[in-house]
Amino acid sequence: MSNTNGSAITEFILLGLTDCPELQPLLFVLFLVVYLVTLLGNLGMIMLIRLDSRLHTPMYFFLTNLAFVDLCYTSNATTQMLTNIISEKTISFAGCFTQCYIFIALLLTEFYLLAAMAYDRYVAICDPLHYSVKMSRRVCICLATFPYVYGFSDGLFQAILTFHLTFCRSNVINHFYCADPPLIKLSCSDTYVKEHAMFISAGFNLSSSLTIILVSYAFILAAILRIKSAEGRHKAFSTCGSHMMAVTLFYGTLFCMYIRPPTDKTVEESKKIAVFYTFVSPVLNPLIYSLRNKDVKQALKNVLRRNMVMTVVITLFPNKH
Repeated sequence: MSNTNGSAITEFILLGLTDCPELQPLLFVLFLVVYLVTLLGNLGMIMLIRLDSRLHTPMYFFLTNLAFVDLCYTSNATTQMLTNIISEKTISFAGCFTQCYIFIALLLTEFYLLAAMAYDRYVAICDPLHYSVKMSRRVCICLATFPYVYGFSDGLFQAILTFHLTFCRSNVINHFYCADPPLIKLSCSDTYVKEHAMFISAGFNLSSSLTIILVSYAFILAAILRIKSAEGRHKAFSTCGSHMMAVTLFYGTLFCMYIRPPTDKTVEESKKIAVFYTFVSPVLNPLIYSLRNKDVKQALKNVLRRNMVMTVVITLFPNKH
């Protein structure tokens, strides 16, 4: 981690999305609003699921974890990005390592959480009589724990490989967060091991988790086609279509970013691609996975109704509270 004059690199400079000064205020406001909406949507979803006992099912248990992961990895990138827009664009060496590690770990965690959610829907639709047994509390906890353990283990391995490299060309990262591809471009040491480890990890995790999702949905679609009710089939197809659209956006952008060798052109393109899974996906997830669901809508109405009733009671009888 040294540069050409032999002194140790203690910080990196993040270029951000653009070097155009006129766009900086607009970008700050835009991404601040998106971040606040993401916080509101995902935190609201977590609280809603906890408050309504009818949502204490495996499906919403996984949704809670998904919302938590979205919150964490969005916060990991966005807070540093917003800080860099309004102040110095620097991040410490330790801070860059931590950000890179957490980002990789949470992305891997989300891969397998999405796979667990697909498996849950497969059991619910294709084997409803044994659903309570196959998706017991113990099974759900195991299915939710594995993504975190595996994600943070592989993420640590990938981050160590990256920061074990020697950085001597520059300390300027052409990105808005500490990502693997632009960091590899800064290295003057042999990156063969790191690049291949990154490709193998990305390829394996993308393909394995996506295979679980696609196989699960293949069985789900086969079961849906056996439904006699046209309305029932349409409703099920609509739900599957929304989910698969979100999965395609999430996996497609990551595939474009991590499966290619890190050249100047791909690193520049990766900044734009990263915007989608860093900001767009977490904003849309509460809507795609939950807010279109009738149970969630009813739960939201119940919570709002209870809060309104409590407000009225406290207003009319303040001395009793």
